[in-house]
Amino acid sequence: MSIQVRIPTILRTYTDGQKSVEGNGATIEELFTDLEARHTGIRERLVDDGNLRRFVNVYLNDEDVRFLDGISTKLSDGDSVTILPAVAGGSARAGQDRAGRTHRLKRTR
Repeated sequence: MSIQVRIPTILRTYTDGQKSVEGNGATIEELFTDLEARHTGIRERLVDDGNLRRFVNVYLNDEDVRFLDGISTKLSDGDSVTILPAVAGGSARAGQDRAGRTHRLKRTR
């Protein structure tokens, strides 16, 4: 069973820079085990104590696996799995300070 796995930039050091790799497995968990055999170290960046890491999002054909069966989500031949790191933090919106007060932005040339 062949599954296409899209790899985020931050994890491409484990896949020799490849954006997408092939993997096998009947579930997400088996797929990650297969990926580990080919790309040592990647599994520990995705799974912690048998569950998906808190700040890792995994999508099966554009569906978040957390809303399916999590790491036990079943896979089919030809499925596409996308791994995305969660994004958090940031700065205040442009034009506002932390208190939400609007201010004028400086123009650069």
